Amino acid sequence: MSESSERMRPPAVAQPDGCADDRCADDRCAPREAVRTAALSRRVRLLVAATITYNLIESVVAISAGAVAGSTALIGFGLDSVIEVASATAVAWQFSGADPAARERTALKVIAVSFFALAAYVTFESVRTLAGSATAEHSTVGIVLAAVSLIVMPLLSRAQRSAGRGLGSASAVADSKQTMLCAYLSGVLLVGLLANSLFGWSWADPIVALVIAAVAVKEGREAWRGNHCC
Repeated sequence: MSESSERMRPPAVAQPDGCADDRCADDRCAPREAVRTAALSRRVRLLVAATITYNLIESVVAISAGAVAGSTALIGFGLDSVIEVASATAVAWQFSGADPAARERTALKVIAVSFFALAAYVTFESVRTLAGSATAEHSTVGIVLAAVSLIVMPLLSRAQRSAGRGLGSASAVADSKQTMLCAYLSGVLLVGLLANSLFGWSWADPIVALVIAAVAVKEGREAWRGNHCC
C-alpha cells in the first residue's frame, strides 16, 4: 500500500472502555439508570413515610384542639390530614411492589377519591359555618399547628414532586399536589383562626375554604384521568 493511501485513511474512532459499537455504551447506561430509579423510588418511600407520620400527628392535634374550641374548621383540618394519609398510603403501596408502574392507575384512583372526599367535606363544613351553626373559641394550639404546617407541607410537597417527576410517576406528583393543598388549607385555617380571635370574623375561613374545595375537585379530576405527570 502506498504512503499516500495511508495518509488518506480516516483515523479509527476509539470506543470507550473497549466497546466495539454504540450498543455497548447504551448497555452500560442501563445499570446507571436502574440505580437512579431505585434511589428515586427509595426517596419517594421515605417522603411518603414522613408525610404519613406528620399527618397522623397533625390529625390528632387538630381534632383534639377543634373539639376543645368548638371549631369546625380545626376538626375539618384534622380530617383533611386523615385524607392526606390515605393518599400517601396509596403511593406507599404502589412503590412497595416490584413494579410500581403496574400499580400507578390504582394509586391515582385512590388519590382522586381523596381529593373528592376532601372537597366534599370542606364544602359541607364551610356552608355549616356560614350558616352560623357554631361559633368557635380562640385556639392557641390550632394557630401554632396551622403555622407549623404552613412551613412543613410545602417543603414535603416540593421534595415529593421533584422525586415523582424524576421517576415519571403521575401518582407521586399527584400526591405532592395533595400535600400542597394541605398547605393551602393550613394557610386558610391560620387566617381564619386569627381573624376569629382578633376581629371576630368567623366568615373569613369558610369563604376561602370554598375556593380550596374547587381546586381540590380540579386536582381530583386530573388525578382520575392520569394527568399529573408534569
